[in-house]
Amino acid sequence: MTRIIADISVSLDGFVTGPDPGPDNGLGTGGEALHTWAFSDDPDDRRVLREGTARSGAVVLGRRLFDVVDGPDGWDDTVGYGAGEVGRPAFVVVTSSPPESVRLADLDWTFVTTGLPDAVAAARERAEAAASAGGKDLDVVLMGGGATVASALEAGLLDMLALHLAPVVLGAGTPLFTGGAPRTLAQRSGVSTSTATHLTYDVLR
Repeated sequence: MTRIIADISVSLDGFVTGPDPGPDNGLGTGGEALHTWAFSDDPDDRRVLREGTARSGAVVLGRRLFDVVDGPDGWDDTVGYGAGEVGRPAFVVVTSSPPESVRLADLDWTFVTTGLPDAVAAARERAEAAASAGGKDLDVVLMGGGATVASALEAGLLDMLALHLAPVVLGAGTPLFTGGAPRTLAQRSGVSTSTATHLTYDVLR
């Protein structure tokens, strides 16, 4: 069964970037500390990263995040979704209009202009096709940004929420949650390392 999972790193004060994020400063000032765990040698951090990327049949991201990862200082052969762990999944971008060109043309990009629910549906189709070809269950993973994850939770699109709580207080930046309808979660698991507390929740309907 294909699950819809939001997976994102967040500071202790609830930010998914530091101050002043943008294409030339993707994670904002100090925001790199949010993802220290992803480059850690701790076996639990490595396991969380490996298991998370291995389950990804398709990945959804917002346009602002796409502009960062596809920008000149964005992803490359060593830095990117699942780099060094598994083969790259399909990527689905929620946007008002597709870009004129894509730097990372070797990746599988789909641009959806009709809203987040349609983007999640397109990603589910890609994940299910990949699962059928590979003979194993795969999920749709929403990697961000924060507004995309929060919108998916508010719209009732998520089955699970995975948070990597970094031991840092950023003071400002892009908040993960800014309001919306109340949601009740049930904690599924929690793993603590020196660089993050990895928390997984079921989203209750």
